[in-house]
Amino acid sequence: MSLVVTTYVPEGIVMASDSRQSITLEGKTADGKDLPKMEIVNSDNVYKTHLLSKKDKDGKIVFEVGVQNFGQDLLGGIPTASHLKRFTEEELTDEDNVDTVAEKLLKFFKNLFPTADTGFHVTGYKKDGKVSVPYIFYCHTKAEKTERKNIKPDGNLTYGATWSGQPDIINGLISPIFIVDAQGKQQIIKNAPAIVFDAMPLQDAIDFSVFAIRTTIDTIRFQARLKNVGGQIDVLILTPDGARWIFKKELKS
Repeated sequence: MSLVVTTYVPEGIVMASDSRQSITLEGKTADGKDLPKMEIVNSDNVYKTHLLSKKDKDGKIVFEVGVQNFGQDLLGGIPTASHLKRFTEEELTDEDNVDTVAEKLLKFFKNLFPTADTGFHVTGYKKDGKVSVPYIFYCHTKAEKTERKNIKPDGNLTYGATWSGQPDIINGLISPIFIVDAQGKQQIIKNAPAIVFDAMPLQDAIDFSVFAIRTTIDTIRFQARLKNVGGQIDVLILTPDGARWIFKKELKS
């Protein structure tokens, strides 16, 4: 399991993710009986936030697109990060942008792993005349779904945050809680004060994204449950001026 958080405010986009990879072990006894499945922590060094980019023949950046993966990670026995590297090399061209990357990404993984329970956040900016317009996409292979998250029904931009993977802790803190009454209608029993993402500076968006993941890690530490969110928190920001890592795990000896 994972927790990936994408926060989008007027100044830019923040993508943050944990680093933990959990796997399910299966086996049989000597007489052929199935052993109980066991889920364990396999690694705390997995990359779930990625920057996909292309340069033209003159070395100028054509596009920079942020991608986060969540859900099932080992596809065909190989981490999703390795498949994303192949996707970038095989599928992307100088003509692509955040819109086409989201479309191609879903098709690529759906063709290779049609039953995989794997999802993505895909973000970036695309020029509309002289204006850089932000795009935030939620994609899921199993559901065959691509949804733009940062636009209202009337076509205007909206700001906020979206998270995927293991959302119960952060949902419990800041999302409304509903019950269904005797008439079958939803009634709010807890409604936290609103977060005004429209007025949020980029630094606060970084802090919020890290808070959501760090609070989840710290909370499940004390709960009697699998510790399936953990490790270091990688943070990538994208703005109309370009992309930059705030923190990214480095290889070391």
